[in-house]
Amino acid sequence: MRFLGIDLGTGSLKLAIVDEGGREIASSSAAYAVTSAQPGWAETSVDAWYAVLVDAASRLPANEREAVRGIGFSGQMHGVVPADANGRALRPAMLWPDTRARALLDAWPEPQANPVAPGMAGPLLRWLASNEPHIAAQTRWALQPKDWLRVKLGGTFATDASDACATALAHPSGEWDEALIDRLGLPREWFAPLAASHGNGGALSAAAASALGLKAGIPMATGAGDTPCAALGSGLSASGDALLTTGTGGQIVVMCADALAPAHGLHTYRAATGAWYRMAAMQNVGVALEMVRGWLGYASWREAYDDAFAAPASASVGFLPYLSGERSPWMNPNARGGWLGLGLDDTRGTLMRAAFEGVAFALRAGVDAIRANGTPLDAMLLAGGGSVDPRWRQLLADALRVELRAVDCPNAATRGAALLGGIAAGRLRIDDIASLAPTAKLAATPKPDASLDERLARFIDLYRRNEAWFTNARESA
Repeated sequence: MRFLGIDLGTGSLKLAIVDEGGREIASSSAAYAVTSAQPGWAETSVDAWYAVLVDAASRLPANEREAVRGIGFSGQMHGVVPADANGRALRPAMLWPDTRARALLDAWPEPQANPVAPGMAGPLLRWLASNEPHIAAQTRWALQPKDWLRVKLGGTFATDASDACATALAHPSGEWDEALIDRLGLPREWFAPLAASHGNGGALSAAAASALGLKAGIPMATGAGDTPCAALGSGLSASGDALLTTGTGGQIVVMCADALAPAHGLHTYRAATGAWYRMAAMQNVGVALEMVRGWLGYASWREAYDDAFAAPASASVGFLPYLSGERSPWMNPNARGGWLGLGLDDTRGTLMRAAFEGVAFALRAGVDAIRANGTPLDAMLLAGGGSVDPRWRQLLADALRVELRAVDCPNAATRGAALLGGIAAGRLRIDDIASLAPTAKLAATPKPDASLDERLARFIDLYRRNEAWFTNARESA
């Protein structure tokens, strides 16, 4: 008996087949581009999502695909796919790094139960209604990315609380905020009914089954957002369990039995299990490091790591990684990045090392926001493809002042999605999930470093000094 997890990420799609014991049997992945037709836009053609799904599925062993009896979905959160009554996308998907709607956040005056960012479905749909009325007029469904993909495979028009609560159009519980939707002038019927993340979200169509090499009629779970799926797949279950994920963005997730009081720059969202989690969400982790690697001309990540960590940490060079604005804890879509303090004797290794430190310090700002609101953090699980190198792990542990234990699960969100598929198929129970948690091994223990603390303080001061400049530069552009 096998279950297939599909994780629709920002820049790639991942598949994993797991067995009834939660062990990963096979996996594959394929990448696609995030395009920017205009400054600040972040989009992907949904046709690319489906094409890479078919490609990635073809590289899974045929006998393992034959044994799949349940399918679950994990998806990048916040963005939106405007679709017609049949689920056909009417334009490219608008994604969470998108900042085109930054001037429209006045519809969400503070205080809010959760911070609102311009790349969330609410601001993006408000922008769509004003700037692409011809698309808005044809729209029947405003779907979250993973929900569009499930519909494409024959599933029902539905969403789950973990995704809905992060659209800026719903209550923290995930229930749609109809009063807000009406005030924004958006049609209520655009928004799919809620279902449990592990609930049955339809059956795999014959056409999709043929394309993917699976059996037709396989039950599909509604699915959940990628962060709650990663928490589920990593084995987080008890209140206080914490996880750091490093991918395109970065998330610090702490499980909680009940909703916590609102806190500036932090999110309190629904988990895939129906519980809650507090989160600091940073946009500029892998995406910033990938850009820096390209700018500096490193042919491989190995070369970038070796050069960066061979270079001594600079006492003068600092890097702000905010290439696409920032969420936690600053909630500043106008923030921008760059190096400061360069001298003629600095090398590209110095610049790459400063970039790693800058990203670690940006994550530390999120950790400190959680700590400041009453949640102690001295140990976290570690997951995500951007946290493999042991030198980078040690820098993260030192900068965050936490013990890091790496989850023995290379595809945590995909595994979580597969487990949801097993529950939807009636082969697993939600109460079984804690017992299926993967092992976690010690990855790094924080070491005291006074010079690192000084560079952290300089980083925070640099951001503060440039905050007004970011805003003024954007307003005058």
